[in-house]
Amino acid sequence: MNSMIVVSGGAGFIGSHLCERLLKEGNRVICIDNFVTGRKENVQHLLQDEKFSLVEQDITKPFSLDEKVEQVYNMASPASPVDFAKIPLEILAVNSVGTRNMLDLASLNKARFLESSTSEVYGEPLEHPQKETYWGNVNSIGERSCYDEGKRFSEALVMAYAREKELETRIVRIFNTFGPRMRKDDGRAIPNFVSQALEGKPLTVYGKGKQTRSFCFVSDQVDGQIKLMNSGYGLPVNVGNPVEITILELAEKVIELVESKSKIDFKPLPKDDPTRRMPDISLAKKEIGWQPKVKWEDGLKQTIDWFKKPFFPG
Repeated sequence: MNSMIVVSGGAGFIGSHLCERLLKEGNRVICIDNFVTGRKENVQHLLQDEKFSLVEQDITKPFSLDEKVEQVYNMASPASPVDFAKIPLEILAVNSVGTRNMLDLASLNKARFLESSTSEVYGEPLEHPQKETYWGNVNSIGERSCYDEGKRFSEALVMAYAREKELETRIVRIFNTFGPRMRKDDGRAIPNFVSQALEGKPLTVYGKGKQTRSFCFVSDQVDGQIKLMNSGYGLPVNVGNPVEITILELAEKVIELVESKSKIDFKPLPKDDPTRRMPDISLAKKEIGWQPKVKWEDGLKQTIDWFKKPFFPG
């Protein structure tokens, strides 16, 4: 490919895997991150590549790049439940002002732009599985709204730029993604369960554990985003694994794979936590020729192996 590509949030969990893959394909990559939730350790191994540049920058602040850019992946935004309570204003800012700054960068360069949106735009879905045509059921004033509504606003901004400025844009709706480089204190099910099981602590399951999720391994997620960016399709596309499992099943599988003696500790279900979440990926198959390849159990084994390493970012 050999394109000049900007990845905002490129030192984050998914962003760092995306940078790595884009470099392997022969591109030059500028990673922008302010390290609020991203980690320098995630991209440290890429710094030896002369085609990789790391810029410490908050994308909600004015900035410019001297080089001509051909593609912009906007991956910047905290995305964990623990962040929603701690930094809601920052999350709203990065998904409004930050997204607009990245769109302006793409517009100035006449570059193609991809927005990393989320299955959270569907809220507590009344449609199952969720298709891109579903408008969602979101609590606009709840504790999760900084992220849910922030991403809905980002999508609106992207489509406004596509219509008004004729910018080539893409929107990926990311469903639960996991793999190496997740934060131990992420607050999401897999890092919680894996770290608890490895430490022999009880696994925290909310409610009765009957709520469902669909877990996509990070290599599949990155593959879907690159395919979408380089496709001719400009409307939102779900990228996730359509295999639905309960949180209790996940917890039990983690205990089994870790060979842990941990028990399960049931706690009250958090407010506005979706009870079901599973993508319809018919559109991804049709428009970008994508479907996941990694079985969630195999991805879970790789993730556990990474968490076992003494040097993983905790």
